[in-house]
Amino acid sequence: MKQDRTSRRPSRRSPYAAIYLLFSRRFGSFWIGSLLSNLGTWMQQIAEPWLIVTLGGSAIMLGLDGFAMNAPVWVLTLLGGVLADTRDRKKVIATFQSIQMLCPALLIVLILTGTVRIWMIIALSLIVGITDALSMPAFQSIVPSIVESGQIGTAIALNSTQFNLSRVLGPAIAGVVMVRYGSVWCFGANTLSYVPLIVTVYLIGPVRKVSASLEMKTGAPWIKQILAIGSQPKLRNALLNVLVTGLFCAPLINFSPILVRNVFHSDALDFGKAVAAFGVGGLIGAVSVLAIEGMVARFKISSVAAIAFGALLVALAANRSLPVVNLLFVLCGAVMTIGNTSANSILQYTARDRVRGRTASLYMLAVRGGLSLGNLITGLSAAYLGIRAALLINGLLAILLQSLIARTSTTEDHVEPASRSVEPVQESTEREPWIRKGQR
Repeated sequence: MKQDRTSRRPSRRSPYAAIYLLFSRRFGSFWIGSLLSNLGTWMQQIAEPWLIVTLGGSAIMLGLDGFAMNAPVWVLTLLGGVLADTRDRKKVIATFQSIQMLCPALLIVLILTGTVRIWMIIALSLIVGITDALSMPAFQSIVPSIVESGQIGTAIALNSTQFNLSRVLGPAIAGVVMVRYGSVWCFGANTLSYVPLIVTVYLIGPVRKVSASLEMKTGAPWIKQILAIGSQPKLRNALLNVLVTGLFCAPLINFSPILVRNVFHSDALDFGKAVAAFGVGGLIGAVSVLAIEGMVARFKISSVAAIAFGALLVALAANRSLPVVNLLFVLCGAVMTIGNTSANSILQYTARDRVRGRTASLYMLAVRGGLSLGNLITGLSAAYLGIRAALLINGLLAILLQSLIARTSTTEDHVEPASRSVEPVQESTEREPWIRKGQR
C-alpha cells in the first residue's frame, strides 16, 4: 500500500523540519520572493538616511523620516488587519506593494535631475508608510495560511531568517555600491526588488478569505474586536515587549549613520558594515529560535532578550571603539530577532484563523508604531543631548520597563510535553460576541 506523503514529513521537533518546509513549493517560493524583496529594501534603508545626512540633514530630519515611514501604522494598520481578514490577501499585498514600488522610482528621477530635497524624501517615506500599514498585516498573516498548523512556529522563524539574511547582504552590497557608484543604484535595486514578491504571492496559490466582510459603521465595531484580541493576557504581554523595544531600542538602526559619521568620523562603507553586523546578529538570533522552538517558554525568551537589548544600548553609549561597535551591533541584532520572533510566535499560535490578520495588525502596531514614536523621540534627544546620551537614556528606560513587564506578567508560555505537538488554539464552537449571525 502506498504510504501517504504527509506521514513521511519530519516532525516539528525534527532537525529536518525547517529544511523540508524551506523546500516546499508554496512556502519555499514565498521565502525566496520575500528575500529578494527585502534585499532591495535594506539597500534603500542604507542609502536613504545617508542621502539625508549628505544633503545636510540633522538628527531631527532623520527622526522625521523614520517617523513618516512608521507613523501611519497608528492610524491605518488596524484597518489593514481588517482587509487581511475580509479580502483576498494576495490582492491586498500586490496592490499596495505596486504603489509602494513607485516611490523609489520617483526618488531616482529626483536624484538624477538634481532636484531632490529632504522634504521630498520624507514625503515619499510617508507614502511607503501608508502602503506598508495597509499591506503588512496581510503579509504577516499569509505565512500561517500557506503552512500546516504545526509548522507555524518553524515558518515564522524561517521567515525571520530570510529577513535577517537580507539585512546582512543588503547593507553590505549597499555600502560597496554607494562608495563606487552612488546611492541612486540602491534605489534602482529596490524598485526592481518589488517584482519577485508580487509575482510570488500570485504563484503560491489562492489565499482564501477567512471571514465575511465586516460592517464599517460609525462606532467601528472592528476596533472592538481588535481590542478584545489584545485584552488576552498572553497576547498583551507579548505586544508590550515589542512595543517597548520599538520605542527605545529599534531606533538604533535609523540613527546609526549619526553614530558612525559624527562620532567615529567614518564613511558609508563602515556604516554599511555596522548595519550588516546587525543583520548577522539577526540571522544568528533567527537560527537560535529555530533550534529552541518548542523547548523554552516563549514569553520568557522574549522578556530576557528585550532586557538584554536595553543593556546593549547602554554598552554602545559607553563604547569608544569602532570595531567594538560592530560586535555590539551583532549582539543587538540577535537579541532583537529572538525577542520579536518569540513574541510573534505567541501571537500567531494563539490567534484563531479568522482574526489572524487583525492579530497581526496589533503586532505591526506595536512594532512599527513604537518605532515611529521612538524615532521622533530619539531624534530630538540626539539633537539636543548627543547620540551617546540618547542611546544611554533609551537603554536604561528599556531595561526598566521590560523588567516591569516581566515582573507583572501573570501568564507563562508553558512548553507542551515531548509526546505532543504544539498546536494553535482551535476554533471554538461558540460564537464570539463580535461575530454576527451568518458570518461564521
